[in-house]
Amino acid sequence: MKTKAIFTICLCVLLSKVTVAQQLVSFADLVETLQPSVINISTTLLPSDMENDDNLGIISPNPQINNYFSPQNSQNTSLGSGFIIDEEGYAITNNHVIDKAQKIIATTNDNNIFEASVIGVDEKTDLALIKLSSAQKFPVAKLGNSDEIRVGDQIITIGNPFGLGGSVSTGIISAKARDIEAGLYDNFIQTDASINQGSSGGPMFNMNGEVIGINSAIYSTNGGNIGIGFATPINLAKFVINQLKTKGKVERGWLGIKIRLQTDANGIVVSSISTSSPAEKANIEAGDIITELNGNKITSPKEFSRKIAETQPNSIIELKIMRNGLKFNKKLKLEIMPEINQNIAPNPQNTFNKNYFAGLDVIEVTDNNKQENNISTSSFGVIVADVLPTSDAASKGIKKGDFITEVDRRPIVTKQDFVNFVSDAVKENNRYFVLTINNNNNPMLVSVKP
Repeated sequence: MKTKAIFTICLCVLLSKVTVAQQLVSFADLVETLQPSVINISTTLLPSDMENDDNLGIISPNPQINNYFSPQNSQNTSLGSGFIIDEEGYAITNNHVIDKAQKIIATTNDNNIFEASVIGVDEKTDLALIKLSSAQKFPVAKLGNSDEIRVGDQIITIGNPFGLGGSVSTGIISAKARDIEAGLYDNFIQTDASINQGSSGGPMFNMNGEVIGINSAIYSTNGGNIGIGFATPINLAKFVINQLKTKGKVERGWLGIKIRLQTDANGIVVSSISTSSPAEKANIEAGDIITELNGNKITSPKEFSRKIAETQPNSIIELKIMRNGLKFNKKLKLEIMPEINQNIAPNPQNTFNKNYFAGLDVIEVTDNNKQENNISTSSFGVIVADVLPTSDAASKGIKKGDFITEVDRRPIVTKQDFVNFVSDAVKENNRYFVLTINNNNNPMLVSVKP
């Protein structure tokens, strides 16, 4: 009996040691193989783009850190990260790291310094391809498959926070496909790994040493890390970087429709169609409900837009469409997404002479326009008279003639109600508000940013 008890105690001690050993597994060997492909990036900005930064109270014996927080010279310095993807010195970083740079300097893990040039940038995904100016061969980061990641997977990030140089942090994947309203093609990986200013553009590795993301943004209440960071999936970056390398720009697929979410989340609704677009040529109609793209179910407008954009122009796609209760498939060829000239001055007759709130010009319901818009005689609300094309409301598919009955579930009786309710959202830190659009007695909720 005594012998058995001693054996049990020894076994428990042994198991506890194994558990502790498992918890203290070191990443040192893996990190040693990864660090050579990671670079620290510093850029000298053009004088016209410099700002008068106040001293943030940071004093350090390291002059580079001091210069980061309180630049003393006439040329402002921005710091970031990147990683090499080609032996010839091609590297990926964020566009905002090298944007408006007069000079780009890349420092490798062995403290060698190289000047770099910009091959191409893509503002829509905040990605940039640069090339280190050297004839030598560089160590390369292996690219993985971000579609295979799972929430809870361990990851390693390497970057250049606050100009300190190559810093390693670990964490897990907290969530996938996050939409943080940073752009049209948001699909971020969320992590609790420490990502700070200067980490932007650095790689996120899986435990096989493959890059599965590019550290791009943090959510913070104080400017520092609070355990919520975001990375661009490497599969999205592959599409962008390959085009930047071969063409110097990104050509995206274009269908030519505006869409919004179906009320029961089963597909998306076509709200309008561009003239001479692939959609118009294929006889797609406003009101059509698209439920599948190439055999895959569609659950959100942003997901659909991203998949279309990531499809090569001139590719044939197949849509499953429901129209008036009938289902059918339609094949069509995508075209190149046209460039939108952001510098075109708006027509004063269409914008400045009207009262826009959150991108919408609305009018009150009258006896005359009730019949024109198929509105019940007992209904109250406002009718959309015009939509600013650059507004969030336009991107959500809201169009002229839509009948809005509520803002944040608060009934609208007069136009002033609409103005007051939207103003409340603006005052509350410019938060999103929800419109109830009740066309043909078919209520639909749309979230809009002021």
